[in-house]
Amino acid sequence: MSDSPAPRTRLDPRYSESAATATAWADAEGMLAGAELFWISTVRPDGRPHVTPLPAVWSDGALHFCTGPGERKALNLADNPHVVLTTGANTWNRGYDLVVEGAAVRVSDDGRLRELAAAWEAKYGSFWHFEVRNGYFHHGPGHALVFSVAPRTVFGFGKGEPFSQTRWRFG
Repeated sequence: MSDSPAPRTRLDPRYSESAATATAWADAEGMLAGAELFWISTVRPDGRPHVTPLPAVWSDGALHFCTGPGERKALNLADNPHVVLTTGANTWNRGYDLVVEGAAVRVSDDGRLRELAAAWEAKYGSFWHFEVRNGYFHHGPGHALVFSVAPRTVFGFGKGEPFSQTRWRFG
């Protein structure tokens, strides 16, 4: 799915049943690419956390999301680019959850933004059609910043039959 180097993979035996095996990074990438909804955690200027749901696109080894320049997450990222994006199943005993840690970097190249706009529309449908101008996504009367989060660390939580925790470290 990506041309980035393979991460170091480790099954954590403290949080995994004896029959568990580490999940392959290619499988985790497939889950990130297919997930429709993520929860992003940013840090407010006063240090309090801020969490909100949003759609995201996996492309070229990174998650990408957009937000209006005046939205709380954009304001938080101006002070602190560190984020956590989470996705998975809202169940206890089945499914798989992923937690992606990294830094949000603004994407402003119009060529790259056009590629990402096409990916958004392919994944989410025509409601998510964006025009690209001057380093922004444009949708209706507003515009949005686009951010890329290349993972530093990703945690995967297998839930049930068997329970497992896999960690992937990059760099």
